[in-house]
Order: sequence, then structure tokens, then C-alpha cells
Amino acid sequence: MITYDLQNRNGQPMYEYLYECIRQDIIRGELVAGEKLPSKRAFANHLNVGNITVEKAYEQLLVEGYIRSVERSGYYVENLEKYSKDLLNRRQSSKMHQEEPEYFMDFKANRISLTKFPVSTWSKLMKDTLTLKEDSLYKPVSYKGLYELRVAIANYLKRSRGMEVDPELMIIGAGTEYLYGRLFQLLGREYVFGMENPGYAKISKIADIHGNRWEPIPIDDGGLRVDVLEESDADIVHVSPANQFPTGMVMSVRRRLELFEWANKVHKRYIIEDDYDCEFRYSGRMILPLYAIDEGEKVIYTNTFSKTLVPSLRISYMILPKNLMERFEKTMSFYSCTVSSFEQYTLARFIEEGYFEKHIIRMKNYYRRVRSQVMKVFQNSELSQISRIEEHNAGTHFLMHIQTNMAKQEIKEKAARQELLLSFYSDYSSKEETEDGCTLVINYASIQPEQVEHVIDRLCEIFL
Repeated sequence: MITYDLQNRNGQPMYEYLYECIRQDIIRGELVAGEKLPSKRAFANHLNVGNITVEKAYEQLLVEGYIRSVERSGYYVENLEKYSKDLLNRRQSSKMHQEEPEYFMDFKANRISLTKFPVSTWSKLMKDTLTLKEDSLYKPVSYKGLYELRVAIANYLKRSRGMEVDPELMIIGAGTEYLYGRLFQLLGREYVFGMENPGYAKISKIADIHGNRWEPIPIDDGGLRVDVLEESDADIVHVSPANQFPTGMVMSVRRRLELFEWANKVHKRYIIEDDYDCEFRYSGRMILPLYAIDEGEKVIYTNTFSKTLVPSLRISYMILPKNLMERFEKTMSFYSCTVSSFEQYTLARFIEEGYFEKHIIRMKNYYRRVRSQVMKVFQNSELSQISRIEEHNAGTHFLMHIQTNMAKQEIKEKAARQELLLSFYSDYSSKEETEDGCTLVINYASIQPEQVEHVIDRLCEIFL
């Protein structure tokens, strides 16, 4: 069976990298016309990836005409012998122009400090999983995900977030984008979504792909404007009440009650609570999730391990109200779980044995120190004379408001010369920047302590 090394893909999505590998083999003639490709399930098991990875790779190859599907038989390589040389030349030429530039610091990607991940502990648990779960690893996993992992997450949420969660209402998936896609499919196109403005940009793109209409709902100092939400056509609203992105603010208690009042007025209304980055709060008490105080089963809760562990792990989860889970079971249980049982068993033990919570404590302390250092260097720099920082003691980013007459494009060009990729507040908002300044979203999670002064110096070079 054909084999590819999926580890050295330099951050490229796994399905995309697999598609590229197969495509190149077809163009080079290493996979010949008429050759049958492995079945999706067999290929996924062989590569130790989720079925969805192979499925998406095959779908793209099918759309572009590199392979064909034969009913009840499988997938076969198309005859491209006449064009393979031309395709290869064009592909190599295209690749030369599409290489991603290297940056000294990338503020646009919401990265984390990979150096702090407990690699030795994780590796040990992986080895133990291979030994202790040898038989179970080859058995099908529930479409909801491994039961042991769902129980481990439910217990953790009870300890850390005050949530009473039935593991049977939880779905494990390979990333939040995947789970949102399934949620949009479950609800149907007739639902209109309200999105925080500014807010998480990807969910509106997912809505567009699934044909759902959405409306931007502004936020103020208390959080999402429920009065504007009332006037909209929205049936479902997406919010981040504990740590709004990109502002970092916490939704007020009054606004939370207004939000529940809005949801309870109409049967089909729901609240999607995105609790992303909730673990990183540096002062005050834990912010109780909406899910923990929901009495009408109106909250759809989502979270991920991408920020707390490593992005490549791609394990997220969604907790549905009982009636929506019943609908999911009836209409969408044919979907396979998209996360390998190997990773799920390992993560379950990582949580159960207390390693996850210890890791969170270490990361909170580390990010607090980095944040403090960034603030100190900023205050002592000339940049502080024309800018101010807005932050809310949470998450791993803050806003930097800068007084400047430069246009956004000019700032980008000067930043590129300093090997910085900037993230602008306006990237997440429908509201344009004011003429007398701009606001940057500074994600400091991936800044190493020894880089802080260099980062601030390079920002000074742009604006001073």
C-alpha cells in the first residue's frame, strides 16, 4: 500500500498535504493510469489518520480530475500521460511563487509557545497507549468520539469550569472548524446566525460555505449588544463571553441574562458559546460559562485543545443540548469520528492523571511572565509615546492602539521589511480604522523572552 510521511508538512493541513503527495505521484507516473487507490478507511488506518483526512484528499483529486470514482468498486487513477509533464512543470513553477515568507514574528497566526509542551510525558503516554490499548486501538470509535475521553473532559469541566456535562451529549472532532461545519449541517440553511463584531472571522466563512445567512452584531463594554440582536433576524448567536476575541473583554452578568432572555423567547433560538482560551485568566475568579447556568438547554458549548496543548493535535469538542443531540443521532450518526483512537486514548490519560491541569498552571505562569515583560519593555520604549495598550488580564493577546497617519497598506509594507506579519483589529471587524490611527492585535504567546526587546524595536521602526 502506498505510504507517505505526513509529519514533515510544515504546518500545512494534513488532507491538503496528502492530496499534494498523491497528485505529484500521479503526475510523475508513479501511480499509473487505471491503478486502484486504497479504500478511504484502509488508507486512513494505514496512515494512522482520520477517515475525513483521506476523504477530503480524495474529494479534491476527484474534483480536479486526477482520479475517478467507480460505483461499488473504488477510486482509480485517471489517464493523464499526455499532460503529466506539462502539469509537473506548471506545478513546480507555481510552487516557486507560492512559498510562504519567513517572519521574525507572526502576529496574525494565533500561535502558542511550543517549547513548553511536556513532550516526554506525552511520549510516555503514547507508548503506554500502544502497549495497554493494543486491541482497542483497532476497534471502531463511536461517531461521538472515544467514551473514555468524553468522560475525562466532562470530569475536567466539572472541576475547572463548574459544568455538569453528560458525556453522551459531547462530540469529539478534528478542530473547531470541522465541528462548526457539522453544526451548520445539522441545523440547516434556514437558520440565520448572529456574529460578534469584531469577532472570530472563521465562523462567518463557514456559514457562507454552508449557505447560511449571518448578521454582524456589535459589541460594547458589556459584550454583545443584545438590543441589536433582538432587531436582527438571527436565530442563533455565536459569542465568547469569558474572553471575547479580539478585545479580551468579559461579558457582563446583565448582558448574559439578557442573552438568555433573548434565547428563551423562541424555541429555535440557541447560543453557541465559544470558550476558547478560557484557561488563561491572570487575575480574579474563574468566569462561569453560560453552559453552567443554562436552565433551558439553549447553549451549544465548544472548546479546543489547540491552544492549551499543540495546534497539530487538532482535538476539539462540542456539547449539544439534548434535543439537538437526538437530532444528530437520527440524521448524522453515519459520520465517523475524525480523530484517531490513538490520540484520544493518550489525551484521556493525560487529563485523567492530572498532567493537563499541571500543564495549564505552568503555561499560565509562563504567559503571565511574558506578558509582564512585554508591557515593561513597551512602557520604556518610544512607542509608548504614540500608543496605548488595552488588555483585560486574560488570553494571550492584547490590543495596541497607535496614533499614525499611515495607511494600512503602508504599515504592512514597512512591517514586511522588519520581518513582522501584523494582525489588525480591522481584520476582525466590519468597522474601518479611523484616519488618525490603527489598532494591532498583539499575540505574545509565541514571543520568547529573549525576543521581546527585538520585537518592540522593530515595531518602533515601523511607526517612529
